[in-house]
Amino acid sequence: MSTLPEVSDVFERVETKKGEYLKTKLTQRGEDIGPHGVRLTKGAVPDYVSLTKFQDLSWRIMGKFASDKMTSANNQALEESLTKAHMRIRVEEYYAYVLMSTIIAFAIGVVIAVVVGIILFGVLGVSIIVRIMISGIAIGLLPMMAFMMLMGSPASKAKSRGRDIDKRIAAAMSFISAMASADVNIDVIFKELSRQKVYGEISAESSWITRDTELLGSDILTAIKKASKRSPSAKFQEFLQGVVTTSTSGGQLKPYFLLKADEYQKENKLAMKSQMETLGMLAESFVTVVVAFPLFLVLIMAIMAIVGGGDSNMMVTLLYLIVLGMIPISQFGFIFVIWNMSQEGAM
Repeated sequence: MSTLPEVSDVFERVETKKGEYLKTKLTQRGEDIGPHGVRLTKGAVPDYVSLTKFQDLSWRIMGKFASDKMTSANNQALEESLTKAHMRIRVEEYYAYVLMSTIIAFAIGVVIAVVVGIILFGVLGVSIIVRIMISGIAIGLLPMMAFMMLMGSPASKAKSRGRDIDKRIAAAMSFISAMASADVNIDVIFKELSRQKVYGEISAESSWITRDTELLGSDILTAIKKASKRSPSAKFQEFLQGVVTTSTSGGQLKPYFLLKADEYQKENKLAMKSQMETLGMLAESFVTVVVAFPLFLVLIMAIMAIVGGGDSNMMVTLLYLIVLGMIPISQFGFIFVIWNMSQEGAM
């Protein structure tokens, strides 16, 4: 939702004076941006936060229990993770969803334990001790894994968003410093940044700042303070806190933006250099561990199988395990690590 029609040129919509970064005027009406009513287009409806069918069912069944069990410490930690991950769901609703998923995982574990127990006992004739151990693992491990994975999912998504922000912050600072060099107001800078989807999660963070100022009526410094608290990136937090400190202390934002852009560019170059050195080390390790070592191992075991007096069938089995197991797994492991590093470093 927006209060103004889309205009292609940002400089036609704003009227600025040199040094007045915290004040924005609308040239079409001459109104100050601040707490104001938001006019929707005809037929528009608010965008409500809706739960999935399973989440809604979980809240209906486990909602009261989840609300009673959520202590203040757990509530705060989970709420911060949900906010930083931009997961639009209340803490109690998410905890009810986790509990319901854990119960279902426990039921699936019981079914697996019963089926496996019947097969082991009726078909294979395995002892009861082994069946109890396998059943206990199925019943206990599955719900435990479901609970831990779902409870850690918001924090994991928040860390992923933080990595994306750190990866793109140098380019975003160049955009911000360029806008500031044209004496564009700080709230308009964040609004324009929110429209640039190429900056990934930085664009999402900027859209929340714009939401706080234009829809919720907060002043720009209060909106930036809130954004710095909920940002999953330490670098972006530091940048936003610097904006507030510079503004409240009477400093100029334009030199601050230019300084941070230069700082993040240098950090980005150092990070890329470190990544290239790490990739070089991984390449040397790949040649040694995945190519040379298995080759020598296969040759030695083949010679031992030919000239040795041991069990040749055992040697052949070990060769199959090395060729079909160890070598492909080690290769895929190196490929995954290198691919993950390239994804983190790519723009």
